[in-house]
Amino acid sequence: MKDVSLLDCTLRDGGFVNDWNFGHGNIINLLERSVSAGIDHIEIGFIDSSVEFNIDRSITPDTDGIEKIFGGVDKEKSKLIAMIDYGTVPIERICDAKDSLLDGIRVMIKKKTRKEAVGFCRALKEKGYLVFAQPVSITGYSDGEMRELTKDINDSGLFAMSIVDTYGLLDRSALLHYFNIMDEGLDGNVRIGYHAHNNFQLAYSNSISLIEETRDDRPLLIDGSAFGMGKSAGNCPLELLTMYANTHLGKKYDTNQILEMIDTCIRNIYAVSPWGYQMQYYLCASNDCHPKYSQYLMKKKTLSVRSINEILGMIKPEERLAFNEEYIEGLYLEYQKNDINDSAARKKLRDEFEGKEILIAGPGKSVISKREVIDSYIRDEKPVIMSINTNFDGIGSDYIFLSNSKRYMQLSSSLEKLRENGLKVIATSNVTSARGSFDSVIDYSSLIDEECSIPDNSLPMLLRLLSDLGVKKIALAGFDGYSSEARVNYYNEDMEYDFAHNYALELNEYTAKVIRNLREKGTEIIFVTESRYEKY
Repeated sequence: MKDVSLLDCTLRDGGFVNDWNFGHGNIINLLERSVSAGIDHIEIGFIDSSVEFNIDRSITPDTDGIEKIFGGVDKEKSKLIAMIDYGTVPIERICDAKDSLLDGIRVMIKKKTRKEAVGFCRALKEKGYLVFAQPVSITGYSDGEMRELTKDINDSGLFAMSIVDTYGLLDRSALLHYFNIMDEGLDGNVRIGYHAHNNFQLAYSNSISLIEETRDDRPLLIDGSAFGMGKSAGNCPLELLTMYANTHLGKKYDTNQILEMIDTCIRNIYAVSPWGYQMQYYLCASNDCHPKYSQYLMKKKTLSVRSINEILGMIKPEERLAFNEEYIEGLYLEYQKNDINDSAARKKLRDEFEGKEILIAGPGKSVISKREVIDSYIRDEKPVIMSINTNFDGIGSDYIFLSNSKRYMQLSSSLEKLRENGLKVIATSNVTSARGSFDSVIDYSSLIDEECSIPDNSLPMLLRLLSDLGVKKIALAGFDGYSSEARVNYYNEDMEYDFAHNYALELNEYTAKVIRNLREKGTEIIFVTESRYEKY
């Protein structure tokens, strides 16, 4: 019978979801349930010297903290394991294994410090621990680099070496390829582990493939977590692994105990902070890149999914596996800058707006709550009405200004009907028409301010354009300004930007500055509804 052991990483990898703050009662419950289920190895959290001890968190500064959290627990036949990200804990903070509740330590090995990390593993082994080497982001290694690392680990006499698919990029054939490299280089008694992530929904099927399609005399170690709880798309569900092992490997894991873990603790966490297969994790995995890249672009809410996918495809190989905010912002701006000669479009609009006042309708709550005031202003002043990245029922816009591709895609069907009734579309060059052509297209890069944290804030872009077109009077309605309180900035909560409340003060100050500068240049700008922009 093939030698397969299971490792429960709920308290460690699951901690990325809730900052390891399970609560002491839940920590002990999860451990005791896993022990009762008969799980072979249980990862009980991180050791990280940069954190302060907190009995409610499964991350602790040293091995003394392990004893404070778990002291008195009966681990029965299970082996208790902690993880260390190499470089976060000096060896002096780790007591000898004979004085510890821990049986083993897993060491996260990053490619650039792999030599030093293997040396740290040796030092832990000398202290009496079972040592597990965890080379993260394994897809970032060439075959030659992986063979070299495998030899170093083998020479160090460690207990296990894992295939760590940090970003869930591996399919079956790639997984078996890495396995074969390790299998050739490791002594026969060294376990080969597999730590999966579920970006492609392959964590479980890959785990089964590794068990069924590798040679019987190589001991294996398969990671899972209750309900798949874990970073980003999550891990392989432990309850599925125990069920498979019982049916096909003659094991006697008590799956009901894992189900009790889920019912008494994990489901409550999932309800607040869900993990699992999501579009953003699919996008990053399909482009072999760090998940924060897709998260960063999706939070902007200015791009269609197709555009996000295309930007991720532009990332250079050397930048893919370590998130670089400055780099991805540069790619975003480069992608948006579909430079065009817009002189004809500008001349056309200048002629259309000559001598006219323009009312811009914004998406703040006052566009609804102060509708009577706005309607009265429209009746008295008879301005040209322009909405911005959305359309308001009943306000009768003459123009819509589009600078946000995502908003446009949401509007495109209804927009065509409005255009048939006379609505004209002014779009920036980063927005691509789904049907036909827009009435006017303006160069995107001519309107943005790269010195601002949010360079493509739509109101400053439109104000700059109208001022450049010679419009002398602009009225603003529904531009309430940003609040630091989440989900209160728009009349429609679905329009909220995730970043807006974090940048509220900066956005207000910046927009007010743009308005002051344009006023100084001779453009009259008034507020029909109250706005925070007036206070700066």
